[in-house]
Amino acid sequence: MSLVYLGTSAFAAAVLRTLAGSADRPSLVVTPPDRRQGRGRRIASPPAADAARELGIELHQARSVNDPEGYAPILDSEAELAVVCAFGQLIAEPLLTGLELLNVHPSLLPRWRGAAPIERAIMAGDERTGTAIMRLTEGLDSGPVALTAEIEIGPREDFGSLEPRLAALSAELLLEALELRRHGGLVFEPQAEGGVSYAEKIERSERRLDPVLAATELNLRTRALNPHVGTHLELEGGGRLGVRAATPWTGPAPPTGELAELDGRLVLGCGEGALELLRVRPVGGREMAGADLLRGRGLPRLSRCPH
Repeated sequence: MSLVYLGTSAFAAAVLRTLAGSADRPSLVVTPPDRRQGRGRRIASPPAADAARELGIELHQARSVNDPEGYAPILDSEAELAVVCAFGQLIAEPLLTGLELLNVHPSLLPRWRGAAPIERAIMAGDERTGTAIMRLTEGLDSGPVALTAEIEIGPREDFGSLEPRLAALSAELLLEALELRRHGGLVFEPQAEGGVSYAEKIERSERRLDPVLAATELNLRTRALNPHVGTHLELEGGGRLGVRAATPWTGPAPPTGELAELDGRLVLGCGEGALELLRVRPVGGREMAGADLLRGRGLPRLSRCPH
C-alpha cells in the first residue's frame, strides 16, 4: 500500500527502519525541520530524518503539518494511509479527515496519553508498560485502539534500555496491524473510560534532583531521564554534578542534602532514605563511577537550596 510516515525521535527512527524493510515501505517520511541542539548549539536533524536519508526515502521537513506548505506534500502523495509515531506535533484538519491515520503510541492506553509516556511510566514506578496501535483522532491519544502488546519494566531499567525494547515491540505490532488492515481484519475498540493518565512533557526543573525528596523517587527519576535528558545535583558555587545512574542505599543515611563517602561509595542523604550515586559526571569532566570521583576529586559539596 502507499504509505506516508510521520515521526521525529530515535524511537520513531527505529520503527521506521523496520517498516522500510517490509512490504509497506513508506514512499514519504515527514519530520520537523533541523534545529540547533546541545551545548554547542549545532544544527542537527531529527533522528527520523537521518534514517530517511540513510534508507533513500523521500523526506519532507515541515514546521507544522497543519499549515498548507506542511500538509500539501502529504496529500499530494496520494497515499492511502499515514503512520504517525513519536512525531511531536498535534495533527488537525485537513489531514485528520483527508487521510487515514494510524498512531503508534508506546504505552498501555488509556494510561500515559501524551508526550513522554516512557519516562512517566518509569517515574511512576510502573512494573509493566507496552505499546498500542490506534486511530488518530482530534483528542490527545484518545482514539480507538486496534492492537496492544505488553512488556515488563525491569527493576533497574532506565530509559536507555526500555526505549529500544519498546521500539522493537512497536515495529512488530505495526507490521501486524498493517497486515490485518490489508485483509480487512483490523478492528478498533474505544478506549476504556477509566484509568486515564497523562504523560506531560518533561520540564527542565524535573532534571534537578532535590535531596528533600525520598530516595525511591529520585531513583525513579534518574532511571526515567537517563541517558537522553540527564539529571543533576546542584553544587556549592553554582556548578552541577550530573547523575547518570543511582540505586537506593540500604545502609546508614547521611543527613538530608549531604553527600558522604560510605564504604568507598558516594551516597546522597535524602528526605527519606539515601541514594548511592553509581555513575556521575563532574563539571568539565567525563562520566565516571561515583567511587572514582571520590578517589580523584574528593567529596563534592551540595548547594543549600531553599525549599
